[in-house]
Amino acid sequence: MKILRIDASARTNRSITRDLADTFIHEVQTLHGKADVIVRDVGRAPPPFIDEEWIAACFTPDTERSPAQQRKLSMSDTLISELSAAQIILIAVPMYNYGMPAALKAWIDQVVRVNKTFSFDLSRGDWPLEPILSGKQLLVVSSRGEFGFEPGGVRAEMNNLDPHIAACAGYLGVSDIKTVAVEYQEFGDDRHAASLKSAKEKLAVLAREICPSLLQGTA
Repeated sequence: MKILRIDASARTNRSITRDLADTFIHEVQTLHGKADVIVRDVGRAPPPFIDEEWIAACFTPDTERSPAQQRKLSMSDTLISELSAAQIILIAVPMYNYGMPAALKAWIDQVVRVNKTFSFDLSRGDWPLEPILSGKQLLVVSSRGEFGFEPGGVRAEMNNLDPHIAACAGYLGVSDIKTVAVEYQEFGDDRHAASLKSAKEKLAVLAREICPSLLQGTA
């Protein structure tokens, strides 16, 4: 079983999302033995933003790419290889300004790539894009400074993080998404402590629920 862990927090110390990701990995290893974890820390080392040269290289057939174009796509190739190998994708992401950090968006832009993670065929009509990868599970662990971002919550309409991840998830090969979020971070009161405790309890449950089915497939 391979887990691809994406850390997107700009913080290295006092990061709630890094702590949540550590908690989930620890629970998996306690229950199922040592997991094969691929760590991609985009918070510390963000992937480059895509640009016109990157796009041109993507749409150039593999056999016709220049050495410069191959170098341009080398990071994308590495990130897609990590994604392809994983059965579980663990994204540890804080909510910044009601959306995802730029570093995580840069990672998504590098891996959602034509003929690698999705195909494009106009004969499909108005839905020409189709994912290539499949069968992966996504666990998003998140922290939010305020509260009420869940469906029906007082700030639900301000939540641009969860819907954005969900919209892209299919192109990551994801068929199932679980989200565990800590709220009230900026308040730092009993509500925050309770939210953090509840999140860690949920992660312990998810370590039992998510992993056994995947382990059966690799036994």
